[in-house]
Amino acid sequence: MADSSPAIHFAVSLRPYRSLPPEGFKWLMRVVVAANLVIGLPAYFLGAWPIMGFMGLDVALLWWLFQRNYFDARRSESLTLTDSALIVDRVAPDGEREEVRLDAYWLKIEQSEERLVAISRGNRVLLGRFLGPDERERVGEELKAALAKMRSPRYVHRWDREEEA
Repeated sequence: MADSSPAIHFAVSLRPYRSLPPEGFKWLMRVVVAANLVIGLPAYFLGAWPIMGFMGLDVALLWWLFQRNYFDARRSESLTLTDSALIVDRVAPDGEREEVRLDAYWLKIEQSEERLVAISRGNRVLLGRFLGPDERERVGEELKAALAKMRSPRYVHRWDREEEA
């Protein structure tokens, strides 16, 4: 019985890069709180007590910004190139999924330093919006290579099989 599943020529899962792991974030917050206390406590005892409130706001804002950054890092994008389509499966930070299918026969990849775009039959999809320029370029080149390889198949002829035996 023949296998009816489409051949996968390229598959990659993309996620945003975050340079500070959660353990590093804990240490950063400890250092910021300690620095604010070293500066704020003497000011408090000298009578400038409102400074402590502003320093608390400073710590709260920094904590909130990092939490937002880690929330945004939960987004992902999967690219799968089959015989018939490029399937772009996106997951937003809140868990919402979006799937876009582009016809592989008409697929064209446009790449620049700022963006990576897949175009097929007038439909345009921006790929890897959250990637850095180097990573975006690498993904674009790999996708172009897989597309070129898919479009120029190698046929195994009867005489090729005889040579292998």
